[in-house]
Amino acid sequence: MPIGIRSMDGCLPYPKNADQANAHAMTRLQIRPACAADASALSELAARTFLDTFAAVNAAEDMATHVTRYHGVTQQAAEIASPDIRCLLVERGSDLIGYAQLRRGHTPDCVQTANPIELWRFYIDRAGIGHGIAQQLMTAVFAETLKMQATALWLGVWEHNRRAIAFYRKCGFREIGAHEFQLGSDAQKDLIMICNAIG
Repeated sequence: MPIGIRSMDGCLPYPKNADQANAHAMTRLQIRPACAADASALSELAARTFLDTFAAVNAAEDMATHVTRYHGVTQQAAEIASPDIRCLLVERGSDLIGYAQLRRGHTPDCVQTANPIELWRFYIDRAGIGHGIAQQLMTAVFAETLKMQATALWLGVWEHNRRAIAFYRKCGFREIGAHEFQLGSDAQKDLIMICNAIG
């Protein structure tokens, strides 16, 4: 199956003390479209967030295969350049701490709208957890979806990623089906969720 949303953030709260939290909160957050020059930094972030989220519960070989195939610099450059993919980056100061990718193309049979967009990837670095950044990024995703004149936004999320599932439900997504996600040699199940109220 195509890569679905596998995470909405990492696993550990950060920062741990009030001074760090206040310093992070005061740093300006920016969400912007990716450009060609971002491919290397996006590749590093994409690999790191995927590993942070799933390495502890999957075989190392499967994780390495996936990261090599889907998160290399060349692959990220191609995705940034693609007319069918929109990539939004989250920056705090000079640090890249999150990203989302929206994609046109194949949709599962259970997605029955005329012009759906897939929320293909949605990740926040563990350093950004606990500051409302995921919600801000989702707001930007909805705005970008409207610019793409989509009627609905759908995603695939690993059936065992309960934290992410709860977040997507809170954002207005509902479950409508499932499909297979191939992680290296391991065929896993992703739930398909959709949000029709994006305006």
